[in-house]
Amino acid sequence: MGELVQLVGKPQNLVSYHLAELRHAGIVNARRSSADGRDIYYRADLFRCRDLLGEAGLLLHPGLSLAPIPADDVGPRRARPRVLFLCTGNSARSQIAEALVERRSAGTVEARSAGSHPKPLHPNAVRVMAERGIDISGRPTKSLTRFARNRFDRVITLCDKVREICPEFPGAPIAAHWSIADPAGDSGSDKAAYPALRDVADESESRVALLLADLRTRPLQRIHHG
Repeated sequence: MGELVQLVGKPQNLVSYHLAELRHAGIVNARRSSADGRDIYYRADLFRCRDLLGEAGLLLHPGLSLAPIPADDVGPRRARPRVLFLCTGNSARSQIAEALVERRSAGTVEARSAGSHPKPLHPNAVRVMAERGIDISGRPTKSLTRFARNRFDRVITLCDKVREICPEFPGAPIAAHWSIADPAGDSGSDKAAYPALRDVADESESRVALLLADLRTRPLQRIHHG
């Protein structure tokens, strides 16, 4: 006990209290010295820590499970979840998210993207995704009005401007806003957009992983509103 008090620099009664709590939770084990029985040796059960952290992550979000979720968990008896990504130009952010969902879900999730004011696909977005082994060069840009009557399970806005004008879609899909800054700016050939687009792809990849895990564990929205 004396060594622990010195290590953490806290009063002995406080250290004793927290040790008791940790022992009660099964995180710390204690054993008396076999030499004289006076000293007590404490050992952290790291596997117990792992299990508790895994449970906490799973409660926070299904995508944080320590156990990998099979890519084909959306079985043949279920309709494919449908996700729509919206931004202003549909020239980079929403195209990246759309492509990542299709690739990472191995086709078990149907993704679409559109913009409020579509403009040509940003060449650096094509380049950034090509580095990840995904070709988006042939994806056309589309207006969000094209999907006004379509049903989706999720509608995700990536642009703060689009969030303010996002229309309602049939079936009351679950809506989310990711608020990803526009890396393309006003110039479609802006070289500064390249590193920003790499950051967008990195962030989108993380968000998509969590989205796919959530889609595998939550019932499809349109089943309830169909």
